[in-house]
Amino acid sequence: MLTVYTETHQLHHGRNELMAGQLVPVFEVPRRVEIVLDQVRRVGLGEVVGPEAFGLAPVLRVHHPDYVGFLQTAWEEWCALGRGDTDALPYAWPVRRTDQARAPRGIDARLGFYSFDAASPIGAGTWEAVRGSADVALSAAGWVQRGARSAFALCRPPGHHAAQDYMGGYCFLNNAAIAAQSMRDAGAGRVAILDIDYHHGNGTQAIFYDRPDVLVANLHGDPDMEYPYFLGRADERGAGEGEGFNLNYPLPWGTGFADWSEALEEACRQIARYAPEALVVSLGVDTYQGDPISQFKLDSPDYLRVGERIAGLGRPTLFVMEGGYAVEEIGLNAVNVLLGFEGA
Repeated sequence: MLTVYTETHQLHHGRNELMAGQLVPVFEVPRRVEIVLDQVRRVGLGEVVGPEAFGLAPVLRVHHPDYVGFLQTAWEEWCALGRGDTDALPYAWPVRRTDQARAPRGIDARLGFYSFDAASPIGAGTWEAVRGSADVALSAAGWVQRGARSAFALCRPPGHHAAQDYMGGYCFLNNAAIAAQSMRDAGAGRVAILDIDYHHGNGTQAIFYDRPDVLVANLHGDPDMEYPYFLGRADERGAGEGEGFNLNYPLPWGTGFADWSEALEEACRQIARYAPEALVVSLGVDTYQGDPISQFKLDSPDYLRVGERIAGLGRPTLFVMEGGYAVEEIGLNAVNVLLGFEGA
């Protein structure tokens, strides 16, 4: 399996995020991806290549241009206020009863307007890293479009919490959504996205919620108890023409592989029934029992079986790296999914 990777991800290294009432060191660190890359090479998964440069046109097929413009200039505006020695983080957000149609002018206001949490710090290299991550996803998608059985987009920052016009959960551009849209634009009639990250892919759901051409299936912690809280319930099935094409499988804290794999099996049955021409897997391994910010109980050998089941769908498959914060084990767990897929 070919892996696409770029060193530009290292330019994004947030210092702090707000969690449980405290500013804490960011869990999403550059070392995560380097450990995955080391494991890819250690097991001989396949060739590792750099991405092509695609520009902003494929990004703008998914994200609002005003939001993309904000990401491009946010750090410069932050520094113009003499704040260059700290990350750019929001501290005020619009609430449901206020006018949310217009973006305010000030950087503090727009940081809140275009985000849903204080877990996505922006620094000097964030935009370049974010753009590179999208290019990684698009490049790997291109290999699948040209006939490869599978490819691995080793993306960082991750993407599945980013919607059309907001960031959050360490995510700025939605790499999986951008890749899926590129597949549609290249001629695929139907694409499915299977999100197996512990946290609900709220951004991906929002992007495709009213569309029948991209089926989105999410396995995740129950939003009644788990971040990102406000989307991900089982009765969220899509809207308008997209009704029935959004599938959520919320699971309680403490879920082990037996119950988790039952949800995966049902999601795979629905994907097989949909018969997509390509599959995008949002590959998060924060379902691991040792993950510091998650509550599921999967173990490293389980990920081999996950890959085997996904391979059973028999679809050209793009894996896009998302979460996983047990840093020492992330390489083993992520690559086990890929090895399971390859060996099936």
